[in-house]
Amino acid sequence: MADGTKIEWTDATWNPVTGCSVVSPGCTNCYAMRLAGTRLKHHPSRAGLTIDTKAGPVWNGKVRFNEQWPSEPLRWKRPRRIFVCAHGDLFAEGVPDEWMDQVFAVMALAPQHVFQVLTKRPERMREYLNGRAGKLARFMIDRYLLGAPDRVPATRAINASWPVASIGDIDFPDDVTMRNWPLPNVWLGVSVEDQRRADDRIPILLDTPAAIRWISAEPLLGPLDLTMIPTGGRIGDSVVCDSALTQHDMQSAPTLDWVVAGGESGPGARPMHPDWARSLRDQCESAGVPFLFKQWGEWLPVDHMSDQFCDSLYLPARMPDGVRHCTVDTTVLDNDAQRHGITDRAAFQQGKRSMTMMKVGKRRAGRLLDGIEHNAFPETTQ
Repeated sequence: MADGTKIEWTDATWNPVTGCSVVSPGCTNCYAMRLAGTRLKHHPSRAGLTIDTKAGPVWNGKVRFNEQWPSEPLRWKRPRRIFVCAHGDLFAEGVPDEWMDQVFAVMALAPQHVFQVLTKRPERMREYLNGRAGKLARFMIDRYLLGAPDRVPATRAINASWPVASIGDIDFPDDVTMRNWPLPNVWLGVSVEDQRRADDRIPILLDTPAAIRWISAEPLLGPLDLTMIPTGGRIGDSVVCDSALTQHDMQSAPTLDWVVAGGESGPGARPMHPDWARSLRDQCESAGVPFLFKQWGEWLPVDHMSDQFCDSLYLPARMPDGVRHCTVDTTVLDNDAQRHGITDRAAFQQGKRSMTMMKVGKRRAGRLLDGIEHNAFPETTQ
């Protein structure tokens, strides 16, 4: 739990569920996994959730419901954007529906906040929101919370003692509805670190009921084209592709409401080619979709280094587009970079464009993309 965070796109973190498992390349250097196996390994909320390996701590697939934290957002009166399960995944394989029910109940009871849910398991999320479990959650929220709030005092933790089992066997009608469903203050998102994960996860997200749908392309490990996402339909032998950002042919199909992108930070961080971030920025601008650039991470492209810093390492050149490009003098690079405390560099080839990246650290790398800080958020009624 943290009422206050350095994560650029949220105000607070809320961890009713902790623990996870590695499911894709974006998990390799997971900061939550590293913390759970190092600094927080003896904390009751993290103990026993990782195993030690030569590469460092790795999630072991166990998950934990932290009964001391579910009601925390109910005590926060000032509106906040809250990152849900920042150190886990609400829709992880081992998380029972009853835990999700309680999390959604709290989110319903705290309409002053925006809850940002992020998952790498959109299938489970869609199943929960569309299926019987989602209906049960709506039933509980509508009848037991909003309809009779005295049954669950907002000042007391909603935990395992909450009578989930007592209503779990109710044969409620199939047309159970709720006054506000999907919850207007819950933003559902998926992590998409590369094109494969975007193609797999975004269509499922778009098929899930949500007030706001968003993606976190962090760590961004490859280029993403959000304008050609496979929808699952086919024309002949070809898979139908469509833009995840814009509607076509007067269709009312859902689209993405927000895109967050960023490079990787921490030990073992992998560099991000600047053209990957630029492409997402431009796709969002063209479609009118809010874009937030979270960070470069540990690695910074040489064309984003300050004049003073760059001049000491490179032979600089100004191009007509106003973007700084640097021609690397490797002798100067190797000698002067070490004096700046920089020892790592990497060459990236994206298409025909090569870029030299310097490992300068997250703080020095910052979050300016071509000199601009991108901080757009979706417009909501919250």
